[in-house]
Amino acid sequence: MKSMLKSELAREAGVSRRTLNNWCRPYMKELTAMGYRPTMKLLPPKIVQFMKDTFCI
Repeated sequence: MKSMLKSELAREAGVSRRTLNNWCRPYMKELTAMGYRPTMKLLPPKIVQFMKDTFCI
């Protein structure tokens, strides 16, 4: 897995960035522990992997 722009991940999921951010809300504790901030544009590999596994992307 490699770093990915949030917009690229949203496009892969077939949703907008805003919808992707809404999906992340219930998982904020886990994401914050991994270093995630809602204003991030470039997501590190571990966060990309977490989102892909969690949201079945």
